[in-house]
Amino acid sequence: MKKVGIIMGSDSDLPIIQKTVTTLKTLDIPFEVHVYSAHRTPAEARDFSISARENGFGVLIAAAGMAAHLAGAIAANTTLPVIGIPCQSATMEGLDALLSTVQMPTGIPVATVAVNGGANAALLAAQILAVEDAALAKKLDDKRKSDAAAVLEKDAGILNKLN
Repeated sequence: MKKVGIIMGSDSDLPIIQKTVTTLKTLDIPFEVHVYSAHRTPAEARDFSISARENGFGVLIAAAGMAAHLAGAIAANTTLPVIGIPCQSATMEGLDALLSTVQMPTGIPVATVAVNGGANAALLAAQILAVEDAALAKKLDDKRKSDAAAVLEKDAGILNKLN
């Protein structure tokens, strides 16, 4: 199975990336996590992106806040799918990061999840990898069924409590 590359612009993004890592682990998807900044370590971010395919990655996830150029910088240097996670900062509650991540020029796409959407980034990466992996597709189907059962169990609890 291909690996998922996870790049965060700062270690302050780790609480969001932890959700990504936890989700990938539950699905037995291999991953690697790095801290590269689009602005402070652009050469390292570029080198990682350029060599990602030959290094066994199938999808890249980039998390950054504020200016949030990391996902775009990564996507500019690879044709692998890139998923951006805009991270909330003290200013603008993450709207700045969301707009910076989602507003990519034609030809350099970045899929974007919700602000602080670490778990959904992992699930989207898994869905991309599952296109060519039937066992992973089954794990995703099973997770959906389990999630639905959990909601119905909560519904039954509320019905018993309030009705």
